[in-house]
Amino acid sequence: MIYPITRYGEAVLESPTRAVEKFDEDLAKLCEDMFESMYAAQGVGLAATQIGMSKNLAVIDVSVGKNPEARLVLANPEIISVEGDQREEEGCLSLPGFRGNVLRPAYVTVRAQNVTGETYEMRGEGLLARAFCHEIDHLNGILFIQHLSMLKRDLIKRRIRKLKKTGEW
Repeated sequence: MIYPITRYGEAVLESPTRAVEKFDEDLAKLCEDMFESMYAAQGVGLAATQIGMSKNLAVIDVSVGKNPEARLVLANPEIISVEGDQREEEGCLSLPGFRGNVLRPAYVTVRAQNVTGETYEMRGEGLLARAFCHEIDHLNGILFIQHLSMLKRDLIKRRIRKLKKTGEW
């Protein structure tokens, strides 16, 4: 099932999530639906908040569906170490059409649980490191625009208000 992507302005996007406690068939189905929804929206990561659910759960696939082994489920993830810096343009499925240069760590190590509840650690670099940070931010109620300058953030918010007035958002 493909879920609609929750857009900026919905409270669930700016609120911390609740821990995943049940690792069952329902969670496995939700994860599959999240991958399907992410691929349909042409994303590399999707947090549960982006489909309107306050669960500490995200999926990532930096191969965009080309490599099944690149599919990652992150339940209750936490960043345990970071190294270096990278500044790249970033976007978000919940803020379609808006992008900005965001400073993120070049290397990130996360600890998370997979779809069956097993804990694992993984180190990512480049795009994967950025995706880890971006999706974990979502789970903490933080959007990428909060990493932009106040001027750039206000400009984006103003444009979204205009789009809402015309019914385009």
